[in-house]
Amino acid sequence: MTRKANVFYSDILAGYLVEDSEGYKFFYDKKYISEIDAKAVSLTLPISEGIYNSKTLFPFFDGLIPEGWLLEISVDLWKLDPRDRMGLLLACCKDCIGAVSLEAANE
Repeated sequence: MTRKANVFYSDILAGYLVEDSEGYKFFYDKKYISEIDAKAVSLTLPISEGIYNSKTLFPFFDGLIPEGWLLEISVDLWKLDPRDRMGLLLACCKDCIGAVSLEAANE
C-alpha cells in the first residue's frame, strides 16, 4: 500500500512525502523550487530537484509526531497503531507547531 502526504511550508505546497513497500521518499514540488524565497522544510532536506530516500521515516518528519500523553490521546482517538509512523503523521500533523504541516494527498 502506498500513502502520500502533501507537505506545506507556511501553508504553501512545498513537496510530497510518500510511503511505499521500499520505505519513504520525499521530494520538492517543482513550482515551489522555482520560487525565489523558497525555504527548505528542514536543514536535513535541503532544496533539491532530486528525491530523498529512506528505509525509515525521515527524522525530521518523525519529530513532528506527538509524544507522551498527547501521543496516547491521538492513538486512542483515531485507533492508530503507535508503530504506524506515517498514519500518525497524517492524523496528527495537519496543524503542527512551526512552519511545516502535512495532509493526506488524494490520488
